Amino acid sequence: MSSVIPQAPALPSLYDFFAPGGRLSRSSLPYEFRKGQLEMAKAVERALTEQRHLIVEAGTGTGKTLAYLLPALRLGQRVIVSTGTKNLQEQLYFKDVPFLESLLGPLRVCYMKGRNNYLCRHKLYALRDQPVLNGLQEIEQYQAIAEWEKTTQTGDRAEIDSLPETNSVWSKLDARSDACLGQSCPNFERCFITEMRRKAAESDVVIVNHHLFFADLAIKQQAGGAPDAGVLPDAAAVIFDEAHELEDVASSYFGISLSNVRFEELARDIETLLRSKHALNDGLKSSAEMVRERARMFFAALPLDLSGEGRAKFEGREEFLETQGDLYIALLNALHRLEGELERVRSVEEAPGLRRRTGGVRAQLQFLMEANDRNTVFWLERRGGGRGRESSRTTYLQATPIDVSDLLADLLFENFPSIILTSATLTVQGGFAHIRKRLGMSDARELVVPSHFRYSDQALLYLPPEMPDPRDPQFQEEAIKLIRRVLEISQGRAFCLFTSYQQMRDIYERLLMELPFTLLLQGNAPRKALLEEFRNTPNAVLFGTSSFWQGVDVQGEALSCVIIDRLPFAVPSDPVVEARMRAIEETGGNPFFEYQVPSAVITLKQGFGRLIRSLEDRGVLVLLDSRLQRQRYGRIFLESLPPYRVTQNIMDVEAFFQTNTAS
Repeated sequence: MSSVIPQAPALPSLYDFFAPGGRLSRSSLPYEFRKGQLEMAKAVERALTEQRHLIVEAGTGTGKTLAYLLPALRLGQRVIVSTGTKNLQEQLYFKDVPFLESLLGPLRVCYMKGRNNYLCRHKLYALRDQPVLNGLQEIEQYQAIAEWEKTTQTGDRAEIDSLPETNSVWSKLDARSDACLGQSCPNFERCFITEMRRKAAESDVVIVNHHLFFADLAIKQQAGGAPDAGVLPDAAAVIFDEAHELEDVASSYFGISLSNVRFEELARDIETLLRSKHALNDGLKSSAEMVRERARMFFAALPLDLSGEGRAKFEGREEFLETQGDLYIALLNALHRLEGELERVRSVEEAPGLRRRTGGVRAQLQFLMEANDRNTVFWLERRGGGRGRESSRTTYLQATPIDVSDLLADLLFENFPSIILTSATLTVQGGFAHIRKRLGMSDARELVVPSHFRYSDQALLYLPPEMPDPRDPQFQEEAIKLIRRVLEISQGRAFCLFTSYQQMRDIYERLLMELPFTLLLQGNAPRKALLEEFRNTPNAVLFGTSSFWQGVDVQGEALSCVIIDRLPFAVPSDPVVEARMRAIEETGGNPFFEYQVPSAVITLKQGFGRLIRSLEDRGVLVLLDSRLQRQRYGRIFLESLPPYRVTQNIMDVEAFFQTNTAS
């Protein structure tokens, strides 16, 4: 599929759009000329037209979305825009694109999500004719989906507000490729995936998220470039917003992950589909049950602590195979037998897809247990569970690339004429060396666009002078006292961000009865609901961990203080972090300064970036970690942060809020 598309109506030049008196100044929103926005737009357009790579750090408030969207629309060839999350993707499509259309007229833009976000009409109709549903709740959810299918234009599950985030019915009806019939499906022309691809082929800009982009790239790599592999169309360029997340997302999709739940779902889907087609014979039934039972035995034997959640390197796979190899071989044989049974099913169109899916699981299991790739770390993870919740526990067997730079250099930077990376947090001490090395981006132009916020006036960074080291037993007690004092001064209106879930919960519980403000705790409600309650509750305080460090936008006085407990270093015992540090060490490098410090700098910049989101915002940042002032690497953090006014005096914090109240 070519990336060249029919010429769109003429669009204004960048200067005619962004400059004073241009189209943007005539919008209904408050306008202020941002020199950095026009500078970034020019750099993006030049990179796209000259087929060059570009990396841009654009400070918060630059307006980077418009600075890359207009050049992408003007290119005349298809451009993929990839965002960090589905939420940001939807904000781009449902907010930023309509705003542009209000100034420029209709634009050819579409958005795409992963196949499991879309309804499969073929599966829906099959269940309608032969319903295989468990209980009244599943029947009610199926009926709601069936009614919605009659009117939806997209088939995107996000349209159904009443459907719980986790429900068993959707997984039986979604359009993932495992059992897809492709062009032989009787509903192919009306298929939501077909329609999504059709819209993408007619669009100038296709908006996706990083997870979909790299899942698609990995599928195309495995398929050896087969034309029908993946769902994303060809493109002349890719623009990655929130590009600081790329290494972690790419690592997960170029790796392999198998869980006990995958085997349960495989057996369940085979039984459900073949029963609905009256093709579930005794051989298939016993083979599916054998896979289910042997998978349970295999995962129960994996050497991971059973007491709760955790991650650990899979040490001694060879020893495990020597002692528990019979369980592994038994599971492989069960999968092989199931493939054979599915091979004999001739009357069901979906059977070949189910057989390929079974074979894929078997191949992944063999790689995870037998491969010896020096650039791969093999590890185990357990989520959920704990005392009394064993049935909800999920165990993962994982393989993750230690270094994705060569993969990305070959599959991304060599394959696309122009790649644009942008984020508010890409530099360390003003340079891009860390992110370029981690991503394999060797030949690229660079641009730093400072924020137009007046950080020295709008923000105060308070560094308490007498805090113990975070590893000291006294740290938590002192942290509680200081957080209480700061929250009393700020009258709540704060995010308290932690690097440890346990630390967050302990401090929350201690302060719950000591402060007169509403305290909200991550995990007590969905993230979206917590943010909505925070915005709508005067003087609220939100306690959160990693998911609240980025992608959260609360403007105005509701968020006037951000408190961070410690420098966000990655846990060195984490199997992937440990493997990456060892790889740097083996080549003569310093893993702490080359990997841990730069990664922590970018994360800290993200966390502090929650505070100042507009020219009107004012607030105080607090970092309780004394290592910033006592260790020589603290200078790297301070030189990487925006030009906040810095103080060690709590009286300055009081004065800041008094001034803010008076104004």
